[in-house]
Amino acid sequence: MRERGFTLIEILVVVMILGLLISLAAPRIVGRTDEARVVKARADIRAIEEALNLYKIDSGVYPTTEQGLRALVEEPTIGETPRSWRIDGYLERVPDDPWGQEFLYASDGRSYYVVSSMGADGEEGGEGVDEDIDSRDF
Repeated sequence: MRERGFTLIEILVVVMILGLLISLAAPRIVGRTDEARVVKARADIRAIEEALNLYKIDSGVYPTTEQGLRALVEEPTIGETPRSWRIDGYLERVPDDPWGQEFLYASDGRSYYVVSSMGADGEEGGEGVDEDIDSRDF
């Protein structure tokens, strides 16, 4: 009894079909990477905002700019120390933005704070994926 395998022509046809499918689908998938990073940056900022609000409930104030977002992970030792600080912190770690840069944080410690990312280009301003993402925008 003779075993039958695939011929070279059959394999080439399958490879060509797969190549065609990939060439049609890849641009749609690849273009979504930047959009996904923007969505992730917004989600991370919202999570940081939730942690900041929990910090304020426990402490009565937001961390100052000097204390930074690190105050959500480790109890601050500089500036006005919180009256009550959660032993486990408010975040497991301070996340970087999806482009590998630190989120920017500014606060007077009392009434306002701003958490932002400079976007893909890491510079102020820009359009599209280079546009700054700011907690005041949502």
